[in-house]
Amino acid sequence: MSPSRARAAALGGSADDVEAAFYDALQTADVDRLMACWSDDDETVCVHPGGPRVVGHAAIRATFEAILSNGSLRVWPEHVRRIETLTSVVHNVLERIEVLTETGPARAYVLATNVYHKTAQGWRMVVHHASPGSEEQGQEISDTPQVLH
Repeated sequence: MSPSRARAAALGGSADDVEAAFYDALQTADVDRLMACWSDDDETVCVHPGGPRVVGHAAIRATFEAILSNGSLRVWPEHVRRIETLTSVVHNVLERIEVLTETGPARAYVLATNVYHKTAQGWRMVVHHASPGSEEQGQEISDTPQVLH
């Protein structure tokens, strides 16, 4: 078994486990582990904030290699909304990113949708679509009434 496949086998049994491994791999700049989270399907899609649509496992890997060439990303998913079926899971998240600027640490936010399919190898990411966001966009407008205190 290849190192990538061995890492994939250790991801765990749910889409939540794959998502945790994906964000952990970003924080440790581990491209092999990050790509083990992805399906090998040629139709996988990734859109980085402000970037073009990247299609296919090799092209997605190349973008993450470039992004992580300067080191890890301190990014955490927050405000996760889930839609689950037997073979697909969709997570919509607000990603909180900590960046070091000339004036010190700062936060940035990204709205992302992560789609997972159940494959023969287990749950794998098939879409990561991220857009620039803000902390305020973590607030929701929904059909569920909110009680203000």
